Formats: sequence, structure tokens, C-alpha cells
Amino acid sequence: MSAVVEQTPAGYKRDGQGRLVPVESIKPIDMARDELVQEIVFKAKCLSVDIADFRAEAFADISAFVQLSAEQYGAKVGGTKGNVTLLSFDGRYKVQRAIQERIVFDERLQAAKALIDACIHKWSQGARSEIRTLINSAFEVDKEGNINTGRVLGLRRLDITDAEWQLAMKAIGDAVQVAGSKSYLRVYERIGDTDEYKPISLDVASA
Repeated sequence: MSAVVEQTPAGYKRDGQGRLVPVESIKPIDMARDELVQEIVFKAKCLSVDIADFRAEAFADISAFVQLSAEQYGAKVGGTKGNVTLLSFDGRYKVQRAIQERIVFDERLQAAKALIDACIHKWSQGARSEIRTLINSAFEVDKEGNINTGRVLGLRRLDITDAEWQLAMKAIGDAVQVAGSKSYLRVYERIGDTDEYKPISLDVASA
């Protein structure tokens, strides 16, 4: 059920506790502050809607253009996934569509950790301390209890041929699950005649 919004009677304002306060008893500076905040919030909400509309339209236009380009070769591209970079004819502007997948691990990561622990125990006399540190840090969790996927996947780059270790690496690979994805739109302008580009910020906080 949606919450019922109480109407504020004319000549009153509600304070932080929801109590009705006569406008004439509110200090002018508090009224001025409230008006400023209300004005900024109103403009921010309007801008947020405009940005959301722009983002949706830009993604749709990029997808349509990718399909149009593919049709030049008689190909049909399905879906809206995949990173795409588009350049203006003069190379001054660059638009990127980036898709970032959120990776999680299923229960098979526990099997991988058990196999890795067995390897460490087996190598207890000869294991290099930096490898031990790398392995231990890979399975540390953050404040939310999440494991750093990059560190765990990075273990697979270690040049270790031990059969049990290789089985653990396979378990890590099998445990990878794509929990979802997030799309990003990035717009850039070239800096002068250089090969570098600066982002055109769509973030109010960093503009």
C-alpha cells in the first residue's frame, strides 16, 4: 500500500517531526533556506527525468545504428549487449556504450577454497609467503560480506601446475555466475589535436 500524504493546511508548514508549524512563527532565514532547498530539488527532479529520457533515447539510437551497420553485410545483430564505440567523422567526439556484468560465485567456490586450503597445507614447508598472502587476501570479504571477484579470478593466472590446484581453478571457473548487468553511456570530446579525450560529464556531482 502506498503511504497517504497528509495535506498541509494553508499558512502552515510541517517540521522534521511532521508537526504543523504556523508560517508566521518560522524565522525568515529558515523560510529562505526551505525555499532554496525546495527550488533546487524541484530543478534536480526535472533534470533527472531529462537525463533518464536522454539515456534511454541514446541507448535506443545506438542499438538501431549497430543494427543498421550490420545490415550493410546482411547480418542481423540481436539484443543490446556488447561494448560499442562510435566516433564522429572528424574524430572530435566519441560515444561509448559499455556493458558491465556483475559476477558472483555459487556454492562451488567453497569447494575451490577447500582444495586451495589442501594445497597450502601440502605446500606448508615450501610455499612462498607472497603466494600465501595473495590467496588469503583473495578470499577476504568486505563490510557487506562480499568477495572481491577480481582477486579470486586473478588466482587463475598463477603459474601453478599442481593437479589439485588446477582442479580448484576449474571449480572457480565453474562457480562464476552472471547475476546481472549494468549499461553505461559515456560521451567524450577530444582535447585539442591530441589523441586524448575528456569526458563530457553527465553527473551533476562531478560536473
